[in-house]
Amino acid sequence: MKARLPQGYNTPGAANLQQLARQAQKMQEQMEAITAELEEKEYSAAAGGDAVKATVTGKLEVKSVEIKPEVIDPDDAEMLGDLVTAAVNEALRAAAREKDERLSAVSGGMGIPGVF
Repeated sequence: MKARLPQGYNTPGAANLQQLARQAQKMQEQMEAITAELEEKEYSAAAGGDAVKATVTGKLEVKSVEIKPEVIDPDDAEMLGDLVTAAVNEALRAAAREKDERLSAVSGGMGIPGVF
């Protein structure tokens, strides 16, 4: 008895592998282009009612931290540190969130090792 393959599965295996490799190559190129584009962007976030503003790059590096002079209290340096930390972390989360969303859209939600 001869096994029958479902319709559309009668192409040679090598052709399917080549097509899959081309699709993977295209996906990788798209992801690299998106990553390069995102690395050029900047993300900003504020804390303490805009008392502290942090800007990071798409490479997840801190570019600047702006502090309004009125929130600099020598007796409460811990609060200022907390505001800086909150602003920087939120800006980093925004950058990471956009990268995840954009790359996930290209990969169809597949978790590709070494990419995310």
